[in-house]
Amino acid sequence: MRDSVTARARRRGPAVVLWVLAGVALALLVLPLLGILLSAPWPRIPALLVAPETLQALGLSLLTGAISTVCCLVLGVPLAVVLARSVEWAVVPRRLLRAAVTIPLVLPPVVGGLALLLLLGRNGVLGRLLGGLGITIPFTTGAVVIAQTFVAMPFLVFAVEGALRGADRRIELAAASLGATPWQVFRTVTVPLVAPGIAAGAVLCFARALGEFGATITFAGSYPGVTRTLPIASYLASQTDLNQSIALALVLLVVSVAVLLGLRDRWLPGVRG
Repeated sequence: MRDSVTARARRRGPAVVLWVLAGVALALLVLPLLGILLSAPWPRIPALLVAPETLQALGLSLLTGAISTVCCLVLGVPLAVVLARSVEWAVVPRRLLRAAVTIPLVLPPVVGGLALLLLLGRNGVLGRLLGGLGITIPFTTGAVVIAQTFVAMPFLVFAVEGALRGADRRIELAAASLGATPWQVFRTVTVPLVAPGIAAGAVLCFARALGEFGATITFAGSYPGVTRTLPIASYLASQTDLNQSIALALVLLVVSVAVLLGLRDRWLPGVRG
């Protein structure tokens, strides 16, 4: 009897009002993107995409996105391990650490870029010291990488942390009991165990870095071939050539959709496509 009631409830699904609200939410998310597709000058798209300024911005975006993804892997995976294996910590330090990782997700990107500028700029806290060594970071390609790493790392950290929390820790404990050092356990057991989570986080990280705009233009500026990435080029083109801006936006849209379809919901905790 109970099983038949449960089956009927599943077939019935959510209430009608929820379907209506869900439809409105979906329209709000999808219709703006559909507007790009409907407004695109499709006959001119190939010529616009092979324009020198487009290829230059695309090449710079791919290069900096790849470098920042590597930086996120090198720094973010250890941070995710610390977060996932910090059950012995006091609650307050653990929450503060997670809040610090989450801040770039909720902070306006322009504010993040300003924070980086105040830290690493010529008159910044660390910028003065670096200037004394002859090192200048703002408005360079390195500044683009730093800005992208700042905004993209949380995606990798949370993806890997989720994979770590879902992994069987007994395998790690067994390796440690057999005499493996903590570094050997991490390198030979932990990393292979959560490799799919690391891969998913890296792809998300790359997509976020590729689409970064606010922190980059604030901290790195917009110099052709040096700091003018694809999102910045799209924004600048919208002031003079809307068709060029739409073409660049289409590239970013295609990359984002391809990433999400390729991941098949692996970036969502507890969901498998």
